[in-house]
Amino acid sequence: MSRLPFELFLALRYLRPKRTFVSVITLISVLGVALGVAVLIIVISVMSGFDHDLKEKVFGFQAHLTIVNANEGTMQNYASVMKAASSNRNVVGISPYVMGPLLLEIPANGARQKGIAAPIMRGVDPLTEGSVSALPQSIVAGAFDLSGRGVILGRSFAARQQLKVGDTVAIYSMHDLQRMEKSGGKEGALPIDYDVRGIFDVGLEDYNSIYLITSRQNAQELYDLEDSDAVHGLLVKITDPMKADEVRAQLQPALGDSVQVITWLEQSSLLQSILVEKNMMLYLLFFIVLVAAFGITCTLITFIMMKTREIGLLKAVGATNRQVLGVFLLQSLIVSLAGVACGVTLGLAAVYYRNEFLLLMRRVTGFQLFPADIYHFYQLPALIYPSDIAIICGGSLIICLIAAVLPAWHASRLNPVEALRNE
Repeated sequence: MSRLPFELFLALRYLRPKRTFVSVITLISVLGVALGVAVLIIVISVMSGFDHDLKEKVFGFQAHLTIVNANEGTMQNYASVMKAASSNRNVVGISPYVMGPLLLEIPANGARQKGIAAPIMRGVDPLTEGSVSALPQSIVAGAFDLSGRGVILGRSFAARQQLKVGDTVAIYSMHDLQRMEKSGGKEGALPIDYDVRGIFDVGLEDYNSIYLITSRQNAQELYDLEDSDAVHGLLVKITDPMKADEVRAQLQPALGDSVQVITWLEQSSLLQSILVEKNMMLYLLFFIVLVAAFGITCTLITFIMMKTREIGLLKAVGATNRQVLGVFLLQSLIVSLAGVACGVTLGLAAVYYRNEFLLLMRRVTGFQLFPADIYHFYQLPALIYPSDIAIICGGSLIICLIAAVLPAWHASRLNPVEALRNE
């Protein structure tokens, strides 16, 4: 005598493999759920990996919070603002900056012709920059030396302009450019010579291709900020970038209305789009599981039609509507659990061997599916969060059970007399 509950025992008995059409479509239903779950895990894990790696690269150059003047002007006496912001326990680094476009003249040198470029300058404090960004550790040629008239360039910008460590570039100050503009070009201006001391690579083309780094004092001179305590803003690093809104809410009242605190999400459209795309993909790909759930519905409908006589006999000997409903819901649950388990196994295996698969496809087809020059990653990133797996598995089970409710309810409502007479 089986110790299993009546509903579970009967559900398992009905699912026993037989060489029938119902067994085939049951197997197809399991495979459908498995593929849906596997695709969800693969896509969401890759999107999570992209999000994680991009954040690391972005935060290697961009701070978690930026404090600027509320009236879009320069920040006077920034030291007092730094002191007030540093008192927050979530702040682990803070550094002043001066930022803006400038005109750079590149002298001819051998094969290189004279040229003009307009990079974005970022004036930093060499002593505190390392506390908010990875710039000092991102030097690939030369050194992080901003003493005197020293600058460092992004790798792509330096390559495009054919510049290397030791070269000299000439930079026009904003004051000189404004004077030339007011005179209608009648008055000239001599640029200031700067030495290229280093080349940096923070891993993102957006930063490597347009930025020039110099000291805060040089930047203040180039932007005609006569007051040495005047800067364009402060870069702030916090313990957890995901708590940026919370820390901003703490800092804003302490700093007053004269300054504005901006979070990294407001400044980085790239990270914002990745986060939105991940959530959107999760919702869209659940439709794959929804389609697979219809397979379970079709399996149950077919099975109920074939077992109408047996259902009638069960109800004739005393089985209640709830027991019959439980039999077919448990049958659907078992199929769903089998599909989800297979899907999780398949998805995790595919994520683990993702780069080997890309390498195999490159060898077979000769086509690079994940070009590093476009995505700036040499391997396909992936990161598995247990919470994502739980949402995928739980959501898939709920969808499959909902799909089974209607045919199971119909079976439970069968009239035993009608069921036996029709057979």
